[in-house]
Amino acid sequence: MTCKNCNSSLFQQKIGRCKSCMWQLTLLSLISWPLWWYFYADAPKQINSIALLFFCTAFTGLLSLHLLVLGYRTLIDWFNSKR
Repeated sequence: MTCKNCNSSLFQQKIGRCKSCMWQLTLLSLISWPLWWYFYADAPKQINSIALLFFCTAFTGLLSLHLLVLGYRTLIDWFNSKR
Protein backbone atom coordinates (compact mmCIF):
# COMPACT_ATOMS: atom_id res chain seq x y z
CA MET A 1 0.00 0.00 0.00
CA THR A 2 1.21 3.46 -0.71
CA CYS A 3 0.21 6.53 1.19
CA LYS A 4 0.74 10.26 0.90
CA ASN A 5 2.95 10.26 4.02
CA CYS A 6 5.66 8.11 2.46
CA ASN A 7 8.00 9.86 0.06
CA SER A 8 9.92 6.77 -0.97
CA SER A 9 8.61 4.06 -3.23
CA LEU A 10 11.03 1.43 -1.90
CA PHE A 11 9.24 -1.21 0.15
CA GLN A 12 12.22 -1.80 2.45
CA GLN A 13 12.33 1.87 3.44
CA LYS A 14 8.60 2.12 4.14
CA ILE A 15 8.03 -1.09 6.08
CA GLY A 16 7.66 -0.37 9.79
CA ARG A 17 7.56 3.40 9.36
CA CYS A 18 4.23 4.15 7.70
CA LYS A 19 1.75 4.65 10.53
CA SER A 20 -1.24 5.21 8.25
CA CYS A 21 -0.57 1.93 6.43
CA MET A 22 -0.32 0.11 9.77
CA TRP A 23 -3.65 1.58 10.89
CA GLN A 24 -5.26 0.56 7.59
CA LEU A 25 -3.96 -2.99 7.95
CA THR A 26 -5.18 -3.13 11.55
CA LEU A 27 -8.64 -2.02 10.52
CA LEU A 28 -8.75 -4.44 7.58
CA SER A 29 -7.65 -7.31 9.82
CA LEU A 30 -10.19 -6.45 12.49
CA ILE A 31 -12.97 -6.36 9.90
CA SER A 32 -12.02 -9.34 7.74
CA TRP A 33 -11.40 -12.00 10.40
CA PRO A 34 -14.84 -11.69 12.07
CA LEU A 35 -16.47 -11.63 8.62
CA TRP A 36 -14.76 -14.86 7.67
CA TRP A 37 -15.63 -16.46 11.00
CA TYR A 38 -19.28 -15.43 10.83
CA PHE A 39 -19.97 -16.28 7.18
CA TYR A 40 -17.51 -19.00 6.17
CA ALA A 41 -16.10 -20.83 9.18
CA ASP A 42 -18.57 -23.68 8.71
CA ALA A 43 -17.71 -24.09 4.99
CA PRO A 44 -13.95 -23.57 4.62
CA LYS A 45 -13.74 -25.26 1.20
CA GLN A 46 -15.93 -22.75 -0.65
CA ILE A 47 -14.11 -20.46 -3.06
CA ASN A 48 -15.44 -17.35 -1.28
CA SER A 49 -14.17 -18.68 2.04
CA ILE A 50 -10.74 -19.45 0.63
CA ALA A 51 -10.47 -16.01 -0.99
CA LEU A 52 -11.48 -14.17 2.17
CA LEU A 53 -9.16 -16.35 4.24
CA PHE A 54 -6.31 -15.51 1.87
CA PHE A 55 -6.97 -11.78 2.26
CA CYS A 56 -7.27 -12.09 6.05
CA THR A 57 -3.94 -13.87 6.19
CA ALA A 58 -2.31 -11.32 3.87
CA PHE A 59 -3.55 -8.34 5.92
CA THR A 60 -2.47 -9.90 9.20
CA GLY A 61 0.87 -11.08 7.81
CA LEU A 62 1.78 -7.67 6.43
CA LEU A 63 0.72 -6.00 9.68
CA SER A 64 2.88 -8.47 11.63
CA LEU A 65 5.83 -7.68 9.37
CA HIS A 66 5.29 -3.94 9.90
CA LEU A 67 5.18 -4.38 13.68
CA LEU A 68 8.21 -6.67 13.73
CA VAL A 69 10.32 -4.22 11.73
CA LEU A 70 9.03 -1.30 13.82
CA GLY A 71 10.12 -3.10 16.98
CA TYR A 72 13.50 -3.94 15.47
CA ARG A 73 14.11 -0.34 14.37
CA THR A 74 13.00 1.00 17.75
CA LEU A 75 15.32 -1.42 19.54
CA ILE A 76 18.27 -0.50 17.30
CA ASP A 77 17.62 3.22 17.84
CA TRP A 78 17.40 2.66 21.58
CA PHE A 79 20.72 0.78 21.64
CA ASN A 80 22.39 3.47 19.52
CA SER A 81 21.16 6.22 21.84
CA LYS A 82 22.69 4.43 24.87
CA ARG A 83 26.17 4.52 23.34
